[in-house]
Amino acid sequence: MTRPHSGYALLAAIVSLIVAMSVAIYVGAASDDGTAQRPAAGPHPPRNTAAPASTGTWVGAWSTSPSAAEPGTETAGLHDRSVRNVVHTSVGGTGARITLSNLYGRLPLTITDATIALAAAHGSAAALPQTMRRLTFNGIATVVIPPGRQAMSDAVRITIPYDSDVLVTTYAPAEPGPVTVHAHVRQISYAAQGDHAEDVTGTPYTQQVEAWRYLTALDVLSKESHGTLVAFGDSLTEGHSSTVGANRRWPDVLAKRLREAAVAGQDVPRYGVVNQGIGGNRILTGGNGRPADNPSGLTRFPRDVLGRTNVKVVVIDLGINDILRNPSVTDPELILDGLRTLTGQAHARGIRVIGATLMPFGGHRGYSAEREAVRQAINAEIRSGRVFDAVVDFDRALRDAYDPRRFDPDYDSGDHLHPNDRGYERMAQEFDLESLKGSAPARL
Repeated sequence: MTRPHSGYALLAAIVSLIVAMSVAIYVGAASDDGTAQRPAAGPHPPRNTAAPASTGTWVGAWSTSPSAAEPGTETAGLHDRSVRNVVHTSVGGTGARITLSNLYGRLPLTITDATIALAAAHGSAAALPQTMRRLTFNGIATVVIPPGRQAMSDAVRITIPYDSDVLVTTYAPAEPGPVTVHAHVRQISYAAQGDHAEDVTGTPYTQQVEAWRYLTALDVLSKESHGTLVAFGDSLTEGHSSTVGANRRWPDVLAKRLREAAVAGQDVPRYGVVNQGIGGNRILTGGNGRPADNPSGLTRFPRDVLGRTNVKVVVIDLGINDILRNPSVTDPELILDGLRTLTGQAHARGIRVIGATLMPFGGHRGYSAEREAVRQAINAEIRSGRVFDAVVDFDRALRDAYDPRRFDPDYDSGDHLHPNDRGYERMAQEFDLESLKGSAPARL
């Protein structure tokens, strides 16, 4: 082979350098669909970061679904604001990484400072000083996330206990809006004017909001867990009507059950449990806008389940809003076909699928005999074993023994659609932990 001319080699080297510099602007910032997530980098050097030295398995400790553009942030965004999200871990680890989303943004989102720390106390914006870590993205402190995309941070060494509150703080000097958010989350988070990402006192965080902004996942490097269980559903999974700040949603209680069973020496799977519930979510239909607010289950399943870290099992509890909110859906097979589609997608990734029966809503303003008949038909097919790998019978667990169309009064939040704290506890108790074992069958 002849050697290339030296001038040609120099030109090729210059072109390669230009391409490399261009790619560095938005390197790896993925579309918000759960694909490879390596973020855009900026100019500031990292401080206080270190890659985990220990071994383990990356699992989901917490996550949420980006569900809408935050009202009131369409033009101004959160200019010169620090956002301190409070999240609760389902499993512990010795390292951590986060995922940030700009799904609903119309312009690139620039985060110039991001930190993670353990909360100093429950319900507090203050951090334990010795746990404060600055996060980086490809080794750089600034990340630029294009509209419609997400970015995963580098791993940082930090000991995160199971059942702990974690503070994840981001600062955007000129956030253009709208802000990507998951609202009505039964957890108070905070915001402060100016860059206070590394503040440990919590004093500047005078603004409170029941929402998670930008942040969609916290993964940990765990020696005690080997996979992730995703709870995929609507407000019944999200935890509507549960006590704010108390972590009483059924996925929280299920995580506690798994942990206690493992500590007691029982042969149960060791999973992190993450909650991908969105209030009002439907299988078949999303909301308005581009991208859609409250995207349909079929639309978001690849990101919110298949795209989560090391998923072994998904629990699907969807369908009641398709019955209540779509008058044209009178054929139960439409909803069942949607559920079977989700099961097939999970099986293609080797993920085991647990399906929940649809709970009663007698007494709710949307109740009718026709809608009740659709619910009953869907539940009969779910119980037949022709939809999912296994079934958790939420309907049987919470219905009134004297009127199965209604909630047991002990479990009713009062709106005849959502459970109270006791109801969510009962839902989690309905799981046979043995059913969470194993992988997807070759063919259902």
